[in-house]
Amino acid sequence: MFKAKHHNRILYISLIIMPFLIVFISLFIGRYHLGLKEVLEILSAGIGSASQSIVHTVVWEVRMPRALMALAVGGALAVSGGALQGVFRNPLVDSGMLGVSAGAGFGACLAILLFGNGPMTYIFAFIFGILAVSLSVMVGKIYKSAPTVTLVLGGVIIKSIFSALISFSKYAADPNEQLPAITFWLMGSLARANYGDLLIALIPICIGVGGIFLLRWRINLLPIGEKDAQALGVNTSLCRIVLIICTTLATAGAVCMSGTIDWIGLIIPHISRMLVGNDNRKLLPVSCSLGACFLLLVDNLGRTISSAEIPIGVLTALIGGPFYIYLLGHSKGGNSW
Repeated sequence: MFKAKHHNRILYISLIIMPFLIVFISLFIGRYHLGLKEVLEILSAGIGSASQSIVHTVVWEVRMPRALMALAVGGALAVSGGALQGVFRNPLVDSGMLGVSAGAGFGACLAILLFGNGPMTYIFAFIFGILAVSLSVMVGKIYKSAPTVTLVLGGVIIKSIFSALISFSKYAADPNEQLPAITFWLMGSLARANYGDLLIALIPICIGVGGIFLLRWRINLLPIGEKDAQALGVNTSLCRIVLIICTTLATAGAVCMSGTIDWIGLIIPHISRMLVGNDNRKLLPVSCSLGACFLLLVDNLGRTISSAEIPIGVLTALIGGPFYIYLLGHSKGGNSW
């Protein structure tokens, strides 16, 4: 018992420290070489320093907002995926299952076609991400079956429709300007991250993730049934609705800034479950830390392994797919629940 508690304490402390450590390391990664002394001096001077040196610009205006955006997006996607896996009791569910990513992708495509690659892309991506989930819920109500099953069906239908609309947007786009912008956005990237975008993204992300954290203990009660849960003071139907709203806000806030990034909401909760078990009170905070660190590491990898920056969505798919196969083999095909 003592060894288990000691092990958990070390794990939790490591997960708190790790994101800050990786952010610090990220400040040294890039084509412009920086030394330890230079970075420490710029950090100690603060972002409001009067210094206009190249080092100050690289650290505070380029690498720091990008690192912080990676933490926010990665943590939001991982927590959303973990919460939905708890709601649906299915380890193969992720935050894009309800059509958020596909809806946001079409919104971004539509904005690029109408207004060019500018601020309207973020607004349209967020709005259509929310719209996609709303349509999934409406379609799901047509079926007279278990609520979780109908939501999955509605999500699959709406996701396929928005995916078709994305394909049509590519077909209609100008091949010289609009099509490259659409393709680049859909592959996912943090290259344009800045503090303004970060603050905008943090509003829905913080609301969504905060709501999930407040309800994380209730997720443990969802499988026991409506009557038993009500006896413990939990309205399972209302809880599911609130959790879906929170996961939608967090995912839409993340995707509208970073583009489509898959696999984080799928594999990170699975890894967390292997570390701390199925208790969502521990699982979701651990997923948040691991998801943030994972996306930041992938982003650092994408901008260093080749002369041209590799989109994050490509790397997460290349890393996530084989790694998930490894996880399935490691668990010997057993049910992780």
